[in-house]
Amino acid sequence: MRAADEVTEKAAEVAEKAGRPARWQRVDTWVALGFALFATLVTIQLWIDPNGRVLAGNDDDHGIFLFMLAHAERVVFDGAAPFFSDRFNVPVGVNMMANTSILALAIPLAPVTHFLGGGVTVALLVTGGLGGTAFAWYWVLSRHLVDSRPAAWIGGAWCGFAPAMISHANGHVNFVSNYVLPFIVWQVLRLREPGRVRRGGVILGLLITLQVFINEEALLFTALTLGLMAAGYAAMAWSEARLVWKHFSAGIGVAALTSGVLLAYPLWYQFFAPGNYHGQPFEPTAYVTDVASLGWFSRQALAGNAALTRNLSVSATEDNTFFGPVGLVMVIVAIVMLWRSVALRSTAIAGLVLLVMSFGPQLRIFGYDTGIPLPFGLISHVPVIDLVSVTRFAMVPAAVAGVLLAFAVDRAGSFAPKRRRLFWIGMVLALVPLIPKPLPVVQGDPMPPFLTEGTWRSYVADGKTLVTVPLPDVTSGRTGQRWATLNNLDYPTPRGYFMGPADPPADDTGSWQAPHRYTSDLLWSVREYGYVPAVDRERFLADLDFWRAGVVVLIPGSRNEASLRSVLVEALGEPQSVGGVELWPVPSNG
Repeated sequence: MRAADEVTEKAAEVAEKAGRPARWQRVDTWVALGFALFATLVTIQLWIDPNGRVLAGNDDDHGIFLFMLAHAERVVFDGAAPFFSDRFNVPVGVNMMANTSILALAIPLAPVTHFLGGGVTVALLVTGGLGGTAFAWYWVLSRHLVDSRPAAWIGGAWCGFAPAMISHANGHVNFVSNYVLPFIVWQVLRLREPGRVRRGGVILGLLITLQVFINEEALLFTALTLGLMAAGYAAMAWSEARLVWKHFSAGIGVAALTSGVLLAYPLWYQFFAPGNYHGQPFEPTAYVTDVASLGWFSRQALAGNAALTRNLSVSATEDNTFFGPVGLVMVIVAIVMLWRSVALRSTAIAGLVLLVMSFGPQLRIFGYDTGIPLPFGLISHVPVIDLVSVTRFAMVPAAVAGVLLAFAVDRAGSFAPKRRRLFWIGMVLALVPLIPKPLPVVQGDPMPPFLTEGTWRSYVADGKTLVTVPLPDVTSGRTGQRWATLNNLDYPTPRGYFMGPADPPADDTGSWQAPHRYTSDLLWSVREYGYVPAVDRERFLADLDFWRAGVVVLIPGSRNEASLRSVLVEALGEPQSVGGVELWPVPSNG
């Protein structure tokens, strides 16, 4: 009976918090404006010229999201199929559900892309992602979980502007757009309440469906975390958990049914339609979290040093921990402060489990693989798990840290003055060094008049493609990809940077580029090394025919441009100079 009474009291407390007035208050306006302003300051260098500048931390992924936005523009303005694009990787196309197509964001913003350009939409999404995620966590925390608005503000600020979020803002539009996740978490927690099975389950199912079209990886991380939290809570407080598990499980079932019906076809298309793939183009050991990164600073933090951080992180978009030395201490302090709460203890444990998963199959310290085996090695090849970049599991403890800090700040209000003062000194020393610097940018190659004036239309008939050299590919062909996407894919192009099978049907392993061909390998090698080999003209022309080429355009200022030009001259003859570029019309083979 005592356990039942405790559950009743807790349910009453939850209901009371859930029933707090949710109406907008003046302080909420200031918090929203503050987060929006801060997010704008972080992205200010991109806003100065969004269509002309590129995020320097990961210009390749900036390019792939321009592709996603251009595709959505065609869906809205040209009636293109939402789950497939025939404008890249001609003649095969791209399975957009098997890529991070962010349709839930890109389609509503298609008018922005159409009228202002994809670069403006990228800047808007990155800025809105940072500020929106911060405010979403603030809203859920302040309305439902903590009593102190400053505590909710700190929790929201951490979750929206933590080093992991700023790192992904360098090019990962999907991973900074996490504003749906706090509401998914809260709806799951509310399933404990009686009478929430149908309504709560349907709402949760709709939120899950929405998140699938923003970022499936983040949804997977959230599901794993909530599952671990539920398991941990049940193990540590079974007498309470057994009183709510039936309607909680029923609510999860309703959510699964709702989202399953809505997502049945999109997920079938993702995993079984042409262009699907399995696994990643790298082993789990390639991208893991270095233990030493926990107490260090990210390259974009105020106290960060890129040269030092580079040794502890796989890339500028994967600084997924980097709490700083005092920040790490304060997270530990928060865990100790909150340990008596079973709910918060299970939250901390779930974050710790995902942190260990992010370490990969073996422990890495200061860039050195110790050979010490870790549990992730047992599940690294499990379907779906094998699609995840392992270090990204560390985004979970980064968010968990923000939530725990919010609860710790809330609880610190009851401390004696001296203890409270020490706590706030620690918080200031933890947070100030993590203040992010503006994201670095580089100037993109300007589009030539050949494209901006529409001259290309005279050379690209219906069913034909415009082939830029270097070819649009991951890393080596970013300019060609950027030009095509900033033109909203008005002209189709072969190859490109996207995710697809490496060499179907023989090899369906995930790849960042189209299958190799003679001409793509030849042009890549010439661009990289400047060496001009003998050209097999017959194979070269056969590849152009495969790509349905209408015209080949040499991108001015390309690496080893003279060598690339020599290859094209040998294969296609002397070029024409039109609209600021050299080009080679490709005669039709019929």
